[in-house]
Amino acid sequence: MNSKVKGYILGSVAAATYGTNPLFALPLYAGGMNPDSVLLLRYAAAIPIVAMMLIVRGRSFRISMRQMFVLVVLGLLMSLSSLTLFLSYNYMDAGIASTLLFVYPIMVAVIMAAFFKERITRLTAGCIAMALCGIAMLYNGGDGATLSLTGTLIVMGSSLTYAVYLVAVNRAGLSNLATLTVTFYVLLFGITLFVSRIVSGAQPFVMPSTPLMWGAVLGLAIMPTAVSFICTTGAIQYIGSTPTAILGALEPVTAVVIGITVFGEALTPRNLIGLILIVVAVTGVVGGSSVTKILTFRRRLFPRLHRKRHQDTM
Repeated sequence: MNSKVKGYILGSVAAATYGTNPLFALPLYAGGMNPDSVLLLRYAAAIPIVAMMLIVRGRSFRISMRQMFVLVVLGLLMSLSSLTLFLSYNYMDAGIASTLLFVYPIMVAVIMAAFFKERITRLTAGCIAMALCGIAMLYNGGDGATLSLTGTLIVMGSSLTYAVYLVAVNRAGLSNLATLTVTFYVLLFGITLFVSRIVSGAQPFVMPSTPLMWGAVLGLAIMPTAVSFICTTGAIQYIGSTPTAILGALEPVTAVVIGITVFGEALTPRNLIGLILIVVAVTGVVGGSSVTKILTFRRRLFPRLHRKRHQDTM
């Protein structure tokens, strides 16, 4: 198997596994758990997994005080994005929520243009318009029903928060830290949001009550967290940043398929067209602009391997 085939396989697995969030989260909701409890346990399970990856890869846990302050902010941004996404599952089908979340690359493009003077090309402008049309088609269903306004605003908040996180993590002066180190502290500081909400009484802490629910918690920590992370990094090294980011379109597709086949969620022709418009629009933005570099900051995870492969090709 050549390197390109390996890269495309890894990129597809990375996107597909990230799209499994609803597969593990919704059964936990059905068992009586709330988003804060689910995410608290997810982060708690993911932290030692990432720590072991750090140790195996020989990366350092050491950070400066300035980096710690930055990582606290990044951790809160990431946890807020996670919380709002998981809250949105209470208001709309998980497949649609995951597709709406997928507009974050377009938000990254807008943020870069508004605050960092990056030029928006005609392609990007057209893709933004296409994505807005897709969102409008999802919001106004063909049968007269509309998506929950609250749920739509919540998931858009999740997408925006994640876009801000991606821009910030690339502009925060953390280039001397391995991405695994960044991820470890983002999870470590991010978990404080869920702890504080539970301690303050904003949400009760609900433990999984069955072995199946504990398996779902572990699945959240492994599939859309560790496996997706590792496969994304491997794909970037084999095929590059742009193809890997474009393969991210499989994330909402996976969530939609899981929602329909596992949870019996409905998909009308109008919704399908809206989903397609959003996926095509985001793919166009990723493939035709510098946004890709921001979306794939994880390429720094294996710098030594990357340099070795580069030298081998010279």
